[in-house]
Amino acid sequence: MTIAVLPHYTRTLLEGHLPDWLDVRWWGSVEELHQHAPEAEIGWFDMHVKPPAFRAIELAPNLRWLNSSYAGVDWMPLADLHGRGVRLTCGTGLTTQQVAEFAVMTMLTVAKDYPAVVRAQDRGEWLAVPPGIRDLAGSRALLLGNGAIGQAIGRALEAFEVETVPVTSRQSDWRGQLHTFDWIVLAVPGTPETRGMIGASELDVMKSGAVLVNFARADCVDQAALVDALREKRIAAAILDLTDPEPLPPEHPLWSLDNAHITMHLSGIPTPASQARAAERFLRNCERFRAGEPLEAQVDLTRGY
Repeated sequence: MTIAVLPHYTRTLLEGHLPDWLDVRWWGSVEELHQHAPEAEIGWFDMHVKPPAFRAIELAPNLRWLNSSYAGVDWMPLADLHGRGVRLTCGTGLTTQQVAEFAVMTMLTVAKDYPAVVRAQDRGEWLAVPPGIRDLAGSRALLLGNGAIGQAIGRALEAFEVETVPVTSRQSDWRGQLHTFDWIVLAVPGTPETRGMIGASELDVMKSGAVLVNFARADCVDQAALVDALREKRIAAAILDLTDPEPLPPEHPLWSLDNAHITMHLSGIPTPASQARAAERFLRNCERFRAGEPLEAQVDLTRGY
């Protein structure tokens, strides 16, 4: 028997479908996770608060496969897992469409200034003209990151007749074109190469009407430089699903900037549909693990994604 330590919230999706060679320990609290982690050969330690999950990894010397439904795993001890020979699978692709929908929704919200419409409704005020007059059609979007999420955002934007230019995080020629884009959309993985890829020099060459859209990682953007650019109106706006820190403290200057649109890392929060996809992938990977085959959505621990 192989001992698997799995989260209780997946139990209704997995129970009755798990292979008979698994001996499962279900956890529903930090205490239960840490109690069972030392037995785990297969682990699923996802928690929104990361330190307890990190501690569970430390407590699991027998771990051979760690599964996560998070697409980004840069917070994990990847070098340690690599050294221990632990295989890591992530949630890439599980929330692709919902993140893409969220990204395009926020871009439309900025283009049409939908918050002003909501505020007018709250006041019982009938607006005579639309508060936002930007059109997505005919605009240009730089898509930094051409993985599953970047491609999904690109497909959605193309339906709105946006000219999209996708590039990978390893390409370097995009900086020379920054001044030509209305939207700069970040959908890159969290790696040393992407850290700080949008800083003061990049912000300085963007057009004054440009909108920065970050659905990647908070550290891809120099947040202090972005605050300055927004405060001085050197770019039109920023849509930030990620911030540093999270949650953003009430006194943080981003809250007070009317051209900062903070979506509180809501885009990738699991939905019932994405949780079902995560469970189905886990079950498929159980058979692959048993057979010694490559796992679906297995992370290259040297690259970080």
